[in-house]
Amino acid sequence: MGQTYYLTTPLKEEQTRQLKAGDIVYLSGVIYTARDAAHKRLVDLIDAGEKLPFDLEGSIIYFVGPTPPKPGDPIGSAGPTTSYRMDTYSPTLLKHGSKGMIGKGKRNQAVLDACKEYGGIYFGATGGAGALLGKRIKSAEVIAYPELGPEAVRKLEVDNFPVTVINDTFGSDLYKMGRAQYEIKD
Repeated sequence: MGQTYYLTTPLKEEQTRQLKAGDIVYLSGVIYTARDAAHKRLVDLIDAGEKLPFDLEGSIIYFVGPTPPKPGDPIGSAGPTTSYRMDTYSPTLLKHGSKGMIGKGKRNQAVLDACKEYGGIYFGATGGAGALLGKRIKSAEVIAYPELGPEAVRKLEVDNFPVTVINDTFGSDLYKMGRAQYEIKD
């Protein structure tokens, strides 16, 4: 496997350009949540030249719709959602300063190309481990689109949130790399 990194957001391009598919990263600091509907609204704001509800520069966006918190907890289960639904929007967010996305599943070629061009990373979080991932979230605050319920944009404070680099700035894809190890060669 790859190397292990402990990084604090916001991320700088020098940091993302050193990461390689297969690296394990523990993120601390602020990350933001957004899913399909929120992504569309964010890109619409960019297209209209309007201010976003958070600064994209160096940001990490987590594709998650968390469950309600238990009393005393900042958030409920917070497992990743399937990422391809954000493929239409991710290149625009990367172009405007975001440095990473967290989700699960494959991304399209346009996202991989944008990661290379703009120094972005696609991180994978473990699906099915939402309750455990939620324990790495120290605070959660809805900052935009509360009417979207679990899909509202949230500002999360995370501490050593575990992710794996799936797509790096070199065009590598951990899913393809992993599969290639086990394919039968003629």
